[in-house]
Amino acid sequence: MNNEKLRFKIGITLIKGIGNNLAKNLIAYIGSEEGVFSEAQKNLAKIPGIGEVLSNEIVNADVLKRADTEIEFIIKNKIVPYYFTDREYPFRLKECPDSPIMIYTRGNCNLNDGKFIGIVGTRNATEAGKDNCKKLITDLAQKLPNTIIVSGMAYGVDICAHKAALDFNLPTIGVVGHGLDRIYPAVHRPTAVKMVENGMLLTEYLSGTNPDRQNFVQRNRIIAGLCDATIVIESANRGGALITADVANSYNRDVFAFPGRVGDEWSAGCNALIKYNKASLIESAEDMMRFMNWETQEVKTTSNIQTTLFLDLTDEEQNIVSILRQQNEGLQLNELAIKLETPISRISPMLLEMEFKGILKCMPGSVYKIVK
Repeated sequence: MNNEKLRFKIGITLIKGIGNNLAKNLIAYIGSEEGVFSEAQKNLAKIPGIGEVLSNEIVNADVLKRADTEIEFIIKNKIVPYYFTDREYPFRLKECPDSPIMIYTRGNCNLNDGKFIGIVGTRNATEAGKDNCKKLITDLAQKLPNTIIVSGMAYGVDICAHKAALDFNLPTIGVVGHGLDRIYPAVHRPTAVKMVENGMLLTEYLSGTNPDRQNFVQRNRIIAGLCDATIVIESANRGGALITADVANSYNRDVFAFPGRVGDEWSAGCNALIKYNKASLIESAEDMMRFMNWETQEVKTTSNIQTTLFLDLTDEEQNIVSILRQQNEGLQLNELAIKLETPISRISPMLLEMEFKGILKCMPGSVYKIVK
């Protein structure tokens, strides 16, 4: 990371009146970020969209000290910034005309590898909505294990999606409307910590930025832009989920919605999206995958392959296989944990990995059974 170049890149985002689109145009005309700060005002004023007022703002902008402070924060907190011309900048987001010129990330996730699915919805999610969300992600983990779940860290559907992704070992990205020096809402901090280990927190805002209302509207375009498809689980007639769906449509991305009963407050938005052809109706992960023409990637297992896989198991996994082989009808997760004398939190990741290998399968009620 070249800190000298980074300070100018950050500095451009701090110039009052220069938004993302105008900044890209400005850099294209000048030829470099550093050149923006050294160009004569009369030359800046001739650039389309700049004029006298903004050229004066650029020349007199005292923003590089603030940029230096941000670089100190980035280094101290292991933040990874991506500039819109960087190769690692998400290519899907780069396709969007109003994408941020700079994003800041913390975590461990390749932003250009895998299938990115945005899951959004109301903060007042019903139990039925949460169940739909969890079932969707459960099936995606089994059928499309290279899926990355993207949402906004808010109450309701958002946090349900993040937690379900973590439960089934899918990377998940939280796009937030504030700086990475805080988590909002604070009650979601434990989930955010886990997401940094298997996923990412992402923002276009510098440290110290408060979670103001307008920031959340802006971040919705990043959720839509990052994703191959956006799925609305539940929504009222108005709300951030519908904004995200509208933006995704404007980017020519696929939008899906779960239908609800006529008259239900938290289904009205989804039903309207479907009614006006702004979203395709889905009831399962299979429906979405069929629309997207995505083939299932779940492991197909033959007896020969299964025998080979059993030889590669750890001692703990071999113990699980031995116990389950004695249970023709399978064994419920809690019972399995008791027999193994092992906490559920420890065996759950092993069970999921063994599912991916095609050694066992999870039946309704968290009953695990060896694949014959």
